Amino acid sequence: MRKNNFIIVTFFITFLLIIQSGFAQKNEKLAQAGLKFLSVSLDPRSSAMGDAVTSLTSNSISQLYNPASMSELNGMTDFAFGTTKWIADINYIYGTVGLNLFDGDYGVFGLSLLAVDYGEFLGTVVASNDDGYLEVGTFKPIAMSIGLGYAKSLSEKFAIGGNIKYVRQSLGTVVAGLSGTGDQIVETKSVNAMAFDFGILYHTGFKSLDFGMNVRNFSTEVRYDEDGFQLPLIFKIGLSMNMLDLWEIDKQMHSFLFSVDASHPRDYPEQISFGGEYTFMNTFSLRAGITTPTDEQEFSAGVGFKQKLSEVKFSIDYSYTPFGIFNDVHRVSINIGY
Repeated sequence: MRKNNFIIVTFFITFLLIIQSGFAQKNEKLAQAGLKFLSVSLDPRSSAMGDAVTSLTSNSISQLYNPASMSELNGMTDFAFGTTKWIADINYIYGTVGLNLFDGDYGVFGLSLLAVDYGEFLGTVVASNDDGYLEVGTFKPIAMSIGLGYAKSLSEKFAIGGNIKYVRQSLGTVVAGLSGTGDQIVETKSVNAMAFDFGILYHTGFKSLDFGMNVRNFSTEVRYDEDGFQLPLIFKIGLSMNMLDLWEIDKQMHSFLFSVDASHPRDYPEQISFGGEYTFMNTFSLRAGITTPTDEQEFSAGVGFKQKLSEVKFSIDYSYTPFGIFNDVHRVSINIGY
């Protein structure tokens, strides 16, 4: 027990030092982070609950939110696949895998893959004609992330987790300008980086009240040509509880999970999120959430269905987020575990 307490205290101190070093900046840099595709919420359940999921237990998708939650993975293997139709016709496709080998004695290992399709764009260069520019064909930007995760329960109440991610964003081969003779100057524009996520999950022991904390996208400064920028670092803390624990109600028939998160991002003001999930017969779920303050996105809603056949667990989730002047955002995912 003393050994576990020492590990927990050491981890807390290390965690806070990482956060302090990551957010300690002499100049405030709002709206100046790059590789912003890392900030988009992908999981339908999480987004439907306003992303107030830092303290929630989940499947392998949790490594994209709080990797420590993956320590609660039930079964030996878990797969999640999903797609997000983002604003401006940007499409996200992702997949995650969780492996709980040897009944969690050696922790839970995870793998995550993310790809972003921005579509095609028309390329132009400055020219001395009536229009002031020339069309030089199309180009297709892409972005991707590959992550390896690990989570471990240090005790019945306390778990830690982390991810290491390789991230890349590329404009592809583009025409950067014209030479003095009128020939096209072709360049390949791309940037790569390594990023890290860290998280903790703590079961308080009071009913089902849980506490979570994580920091995502911790990295050194990245340079794109002559410009340097930071990744979208974000620190979150959260609480959650099945509110029906306060009454004598059959938990197999009804549950109502309520969660709240506070976030401190690097590149925009602090936010607070609230989420709720009502589940009937441990099968059908209705979800809703809200995040404030925001410019366009406010509330989200979603539904979920899960079933267990023999040793195989299956679930499908959907969420809807109105996005003001932009297109509505739709997310769908399928999860299989055994």
